[in-house]
Amino acid sequence: MPPLSAEDRLRRVLAIVPWVAAHDGPTIAEVCTRFAVSEKELLADLELLWMCGLHPYTPDMLIEVEIADGRVWIRYAEYFRRPLRLTPAEGLALVAAGQTLLATPGADPEGPLARGLAKVAKALGIDDPDALDIDLGAAEEATLATLRRAVDEHRAVDVSYYSFGRDEWTDRVVEPHAVFNAAGQWYMSGRCRRVDDDRLFRVDRIRSAALTGETFTPPKEAPDLAVFSPRDDDPRIVLDLAPEAAWVIGQYPVESVEERGDGTTRVRLAVSETPWLERLLLRLGPHATLVEGDVDAACRAARRVLARYGR
Repeated sequence: MPPLSAEDRLRRVLAIVPWVAAHDGPTIAEVCTRFAVSEKELLADLELLWMCGLHPYTPDMLIEVEIADGRVWIRYAEYFRRPLRLTPAEGLALVAAGQTLLATPGADPEGPLARGLAKVAKALGIDDPDALDIDLGAAEEATLATLRRAVDEHRAVDVSYYSFGRDEWTDRVVEPHAVFNAAGQWYMSGRCRRVDDDRLFRVDRIRSAALTGETFTPPKEAPDLAVFSPRDDDPRIVLDLAPEAAWVIGQYPVESVEERGDGTTRVRLAVSETPWLERLLLRLGPHATLVEGDVDAACRAARRVLARYGR
């Protein structure tokens, strides 16, 4: 069996600590059986806890581990026994994160999470339920449910998808690895059999999704949930942006940003699809100058727009 990644090992430690602390001295054999680890792996994990705590790392700020007579005890530092106190900013962040979960399709708006968040909001003085609005983006609840089931059951899914970059609809079979929300949109990451490579799909661009009878083996490594990952061989462009076009820096993943003395900003972007570049140049209009890249793309886009208007 290959060694665990640092992320997987951390998850295991975070599961072991509260379980051992709650069982007041379980045997090492019991812990190994409960978490399917060898004694050597368990002791290596426990060794990490000697260094866990808070600044200034005095004894009252460190987690205590005791191993004796084949049993193990974990005692939290005194700091962890104190009531949790949040600043207003931390409390607001907690409410916002909780509201995000409640905004997920299928969440119970009257469940324990909602009631707990209401108490925190009241303590913060947020009495108006509309004072905090979370929008996770448009996505059909039935489509999300199908995709999540496909992820949970490791089943391939047949989707009809609109590719914004190429401006076309395609039918493809995908082995989904994760369904997640980022930057106000729902995404599905997975391996697309049509191109035999990992791809990212926006859920609101999926016209239909149906489970197939085929299963697949999920990847051992956690999938990369970056919204956009340019390939090394993707062409790059360099633009000089006027102040009116500065929104590009916040909306797209730029590879470099240089403030220039004339008030413009020079940026470098990867271009995975030519139609995307054409639409971007049309949106920017006179507020951007193409310094390096495919100048012909802008001309082709302009000709198509003029043809659309009959000129």
